[in-house]
Amino acid sequence: MVFVPRVDNRPYFAPLLLALIAIAWVSLFIWGESPYGRFLSHDELGHVDIGLNAEGVGIALVFVAGWTVMTIAMMLPTSLPLITMFGRLVGRRSDHTLLNGLLIAGYLAIWTLFGAVVHAADRGIHAGVSEFQWLEDNSYGIAAATLLLAGVYQFTPLKYMCLDKCRSPMSFISGHWHGGNARAEAFRLGVHHGLFCVGCCWSLMLLMFAVGVGNIGWMMLLGGVMAVEKNMPWGRQLSLPLGVVLVFAGIGLLLLGGPADCAHHAGC
Repeated sequence: MVFVPRVDNRPYFAPLLLALIAIAWVSLFIWGESPYGRFLSHDELGHVDIGLNAEGVGIALVFVAGWTVMTIAMMLPTSLPLITMFGRLVGRRSDHTLLNGLLIAGYLAIWTLFGAVVHAADRGIHAGVSEFQWLEDNSYGIAAATLLLAGVYQFTPLKYMCLDKCRSPMSFISGHWHGGNARAEAFRLGVHHGLFCVGCCWSLMLLMFAVGVGNIGWMMLLGGVMAVEKNMPWGRQLSLPLGVVLVFAGIGLLLLGGPADCAHHAGC
């Protein structure tokens, strides 16, 4: 059992963490308003032939960088209970700042890797859709499939297992922190937490490819939903109705069709 001491984990840690999150949101807004916003939102990349060349790799790296900033803005707030609890645990150590940084780095590394994988899959889908005129004309079907996938996943045992891990920061730290090789353990704790967080929220983050990866409004909405799901006392009960809403939204989109010039999604 890990005892969390009630100590002041250096008064500047929490403000710095909140400042980092705020800077991420401001950066995303500025990026979205700039000419480089398309590298995050894919508004124009869907019509660009990007291969395994210097340009393609460069664009992928820019997207992953933007995705990482988006992860800081959206997902780091959902993990504040675990981060602050770990901060109190190591608050008396001289290397507490480094340990907190390693925890956050491990967490962000998993989400960054997920972003890279999803980006590659998205490019593959774009390439496949461009080969079939029917899919190009009815590309809203990809967005509908994304909604259905996200909705159905809300009902799965894997979703609830990962959600329960995310909702129990104290027991999670107890199971992964033993204070041996502190720096390695701090990074591994972040990695393990990131894996369960991805397991809990990957399908909701995938919705960003249906509504527009660079859409600030949807980022705030989905980030808020995931924060509630993971941290509020009644958050676990949100998963079922959210799944129902997403499934019906996907079915509705399939039945009603989509606008000819739809917002970017995995198939537009």
